[in-house]
Amino acid sequence: MYDTEERKERLVLVAVEKDGHNTESDLQELALLIETAGAEPVGTIIQKREAIHPGLYIGKGKVDEVADMVAELNADGIVSDDELSPAQQRNLAQRLGVKVMDRTMIILDIFAQRAQSAEGKSQVELALLRYRLSHLSGLGVQLSRQAGTAAHGGVGNRGPGEKKLELDRRHIRNRIDQLNKELAEIRENRATLRKKRIRTGQPVIALVGYTNAGKSTLLNILTGADVLAEDKLFATLDTTTRKSNLSRFRKNKESASRAVSEAPAESASESGTEVLFTDTVGFIHKLPHHLVRAFRATLEELQYADILLHVVDSSNPAYREQMAVVYETLQKLECMDKPIITALNKSDLPTSNTENNEFALTNDANAQYTLPISAVTGKNLPELLLAVEKVLQSMRKKIAVLIPYSEGYLTSQAHDTCELLMSEHREDGTYMELYATPEIAGRLEGYVV
Repeated sequence: MYDTEERKERLVLVAVEKDGHNTESDLQELALLIETAGAEPVGTIIQKREAIHPGLYIGKGKVDEVADMVAELNADGIVSDDELSPAQQRNLAQRLGVKVMDRTMIILDIFAQRAQSAEGKSQVELALLRYRLSHLSGLGVQLSRQAGTAAHGGVGNRGPGEKKLELDRRHIRNRIDQLNKELAEIRENRATLRKKRIRTGQPVIALVGYTNAGKSTLLNILTGADVLAEDKLFATLDTTTRKSNLSRFRKNKESASRAVSEAPAESASESGTEVLFTDTVGFIHKLPHHLVRAFRATLEELQYADILLHVVDSSNPAYREQMAVVYETLQKLECMDKPIITALNKSDLPTSNTENNEFALTNDANAQYTLPISAVTGKNLPELLLAVEKVLQSMRKKIAVLIPYSEGYLTSQAHDTCELLMSEHREDGTYMELYATPEIAGRLEGYVV
């Protein structure tokens, strides 16, 4: 019998440790990325340096040590934890004689494998092309000047010809222009959908967080969606929006209220508030700027969200560093002015940092509420939704209205978009007490009692 199983690429991980940074945890994450991409990490080399070597990334002596490890482990290539310059990539490849990659290339490869929608594929291709364009000059003799036709006697075609480098650059730039136009159309469509959504007044809660924190699992249980949820880095890339009701898991409103605030919550109707939950692509340490630029059309949805629900993997020892990465990315996207609720997910696991003291980690200065939850077991989900409801309350105006039966569409909008405290049918119309957004409050202004 023949073994037909495809051999995985064997890769050595290389990193430079600077300023006492915890490089070990970075390389553990890089190893997971490599496994996610379908390769096998077989060795690790770390060099402590004050600064990265401008020509080789690591020192010359360390390059020889890497070469020995590559030969000893029969490795197919190396992966650096930092993005390499074209010169560094070329010089290392020449000295090692194997494939040379960096963290950015691995992440881009994973995104290329995982993209499903037309939009996702276009965004990933755009990021890949921008990366390749910035690294073309590092390919050396592969892109040497081509001979012009004058070298073979062609009249009127004299000259040294065009470099393959210039040909490739022009081809890539043309494709980038085409992709930018496609994504601009997608952005316009998103803007149209967003305007419709704003007119309905439905609140939008965007799920953000580090990759593999459990955002898709939480979206599924909160909305009944069927988004792919796996214990993998970047399992899902495409943005998904689903409707849900904030009373979905409400069993005991009083106990939930005590969990999120010492002050009792307003008594809300069992119908609850209809909201939209939006899942977004996960963040990661050293997220390639090419990806951030390419996914800007998707990530800008965060700027229009009413609340950011920050999902944290509380079972990860580096959860605080991951939270810092998320906030750094949100800062770059200019989204830190939004109300934030932090959900410490996976609190049911033995390794969770919330174990033995459920509310010990309520010190997220960026969040209005911090709650330990489990998207798998449903732990504290009623409390989480009540926290969302209370934040929405703080953003809304409490009013009492009497809407004539002839204006039934306003009654329907109020039911769909507002938090109802009470509703009753009277002789001259529907009387309601509710929390309304400024826009809905404006529409109901003529019926306030």
